[in-house]
Amino acid sequence: MLKGVPKIVGPELLKILCQMGHGDEIVIADGNFPSENYGKRVVRADGLTGTQVLEAVLSLIPLDTYSEQNFMLMQLSGGDTEIPPIWAEYEKIAEAKDDNVRRGDLERFAFYERAKNAFAVIATGEEAVYANIILKKGVVK
Repeated sequence: MLKGVPKIVGPELLKILCQMGHGDEIVIADGNFPSENYGKRVVRADGLTGTQVLEAVLSLIPLDTYSEQNFMLMQLSGGDTEIPPIWAEYEKIAEAKDDNVRRGDLERFAFYERAKNAFAVIATGEEAVYANIILKKGVVK
C-alpha cells in the first residue's frame, strides 16, 4: 500500500500516470465511448464514475500550464442542445484540484482522433452522456 494515493487508483492506472510525461494526454471515457477502438492503452474502471476518476487523477497529476487547452470536452452533436450537467461537475472538480484549468471543446470526431494519440484511455462506467474528457499532463513540481 501507498500513502496519499486514492484507493480507486489501481496499480495499472498508477503506473500509467507515472509513465506519462509533460504534454501527454489521458482520456477519461464514459461507458458509451469506444475505448478499445481508440485507446493505445486502456485501463478498465467500469464500476467508477467519471467524476470519481477525474478527482483521483487530478489529485496525482497537474494540468499543463503551457498549453492553450488542457481540459477538453467532447462537443454536442447530432442536434443535441442540452448542456450535460456533468460538465459543470467536471469543471468544479478540476478547478478545486488545479488553478490552471483551460477548457477546450472538441468536435466528436476530432475528439476520437485525439483520443487515438492519447497516452491512455480510462474506460469508466459513467452513464452520463458526453462525459468524455481529455486531460493534458503538466510538469510535476
